[in-house]
Amino acid sequence: MKCDIHIRLVLWLTLGIASVSMAQQDTGIVHDSLVANQQAIYNRPFIGLGATGISLGGYAEGNTNYFVEDGLTEGFSMEMRRVNLFVYSPIGKRLKYLMELEFEHGTEEIALETAQIDFKISKYLSFRSGIILPQIGIFNANHDSPVWDFVDRPLSSTMIIPSTLSEVGFGLFGNMRLGRGQVSYDFYLLNGLNAGIVLNDQGRTFIPSGKSLEMLEEDNNGLPMYNARVAWYKGGIGEVGLSYYGGVYNDFRLEGEEIAERNSISIIAIDYNTDFEKVDVKGEYVIANIEVEESLQPLYGTRQKGGFVEVDYNVLRGRIIGFDHANLFLMLRFEKVDMNVGDFKSPGIDLVDLTRYDHETSLSGGVAFRPNGRTVFKVNYRYHWIRDLVGNPAARMAGIQVGIATYF
Repeated sequence: MKCDIHIRLVLWLTLGIASVSMAQQDTGIVHDSLVANQQAIYNRPFIGLGATGISLGGYAEGNTNYFVEDGLTEGFSMEMRRVNLFVYSPIGKRLKYLMELEFEHGTEEIALETAQIDFKISKYLSFRSGIILPQIGIFNANHDSPVWDFVDRPLSSTMIIPSTLSEVGFGLFGNMRLGRGQVSYDFYLLNGLNAGIVLNDQGRTFIPSGKSLEMLEEDNNGLPMYNARVAWYKGGIGEVGLSYYGGVYNDFRLEGEEIAERNSISIIAIDYNTDFEKVDVKGEYVIANIEVEESLQPLYGTRQKGGFVEVDYNVLRGRIIGFDHANLFLMLRFEKVDMNVGDFKSPGIDLVDLTRYDHETSLSGGVAFRPNGRTVFKVNYRYHWIRDLVGNPAARMAGIQVGIATYF
C-alpha cells in the first residue's frame, strides 16, 4: 500500500538565548571544515567567562512531524527534542574538563551525557576518565544536532550502535602524523551495557535496551567492556575509521557466585566521512554479534547488521537572503538495518529453511539551509519499509519533518 501525504506545514520555533554580562570570547565554529571524529567533542562554540577560565556553550533542537503508516496517522505534532549545555575548563597544566548536560523533551529526561577529565601525557598520548562517549562508528562521539542535516539520526547508529551511549570508564587516546594524513587512536575500559539487551520491552534483541542509569553507578557483572577505534584522517579528503565495542553483558554472577553462562556482545563498525569541494559523503557499516541463551533463539537474534550512506550536495554558497556566508544543501540518505540475521532452523525436519526478516529500510531526502556555521534549518522527507520477523508484506511509513538546530 502506498502512503499519500498531502500536508501544509508552518514552523514557528523561537529559541531564547541568554547573554552573558561579563567579558566574553567566542571560540567560533566552521561547519564545512571536517574535523577528525576524535576531536569533534571540542569542535564546538564556547563562550569564555572573562578571567575565570570557564567556557559555556550548548545547542537546541526542535522540529515538527507528520507521518502516515499504512494509511493511518496520528496527525501533526511539534516537539522540542533536546537542549544541551556544555561547560569547559582548563583546570591545570595539561589538564582539561568537559561536561555536557542534556534535557530531552523539555524536562522529561535529564541526563549527564559527558563529564570527563583529559590529561595530556605527551604530544601523542592522553589519558581520559569520567563519563565519556565511546568511539563507536561515526555518530556516537559526534552527534550534535547542528552538525547533521537530517532531523532523525541514522538507524544503524541508534538501533544497533546504541547512540547516544555515555559510559563511566577510563582509557588512552591520541593522534600522530602519518605521511600527509593523521592517525587517531582510542582505547577505553567501560562499565558496559547490561542484560536488558535481551528480555526487554522490545521483544527482540535490542542493544540500546542494555543502557540504564545503573551503568553510571556500578558494573552489573564485575567485568569491563572494551572500546577501541583507529582512524586515518586528511583534510580535504576525509576520515575512515574502524571501531570495536564489546564484552560480557549478562548478570552471570550473584553475590560472588557464577550462576549462569557468560554471554558477550561485540560490535564492529567501519565509518567514513569525506570532505570534497561541493559533495560530502558520510556513512557507516556495522555488524553486531550477541550471545543469547539457546532457548530464546530465534526470536532473540544473535547477529545484527546495518548501515547508511548519506550524500550532501552544496548547491549554493555565499550571500543568501541577507546572510553573507550561508549555504544551501540538498541531501539524500539510504539506510537499512537487519535486526535478526539468518534463517529459521528446522532440526530433524527435511524442510527448506525460512528466512528471518525483522528488517527496516529507509530512503530520505531533504533540503538544509545554513545561514551560518552554527545554525541549520532542515526540511526532510522519509519513507520506510518495515518487515516483521516472519516476512509479512512490508508495513510502509512515510512522513515529512521540518526542524531547526543551533549552537548557542
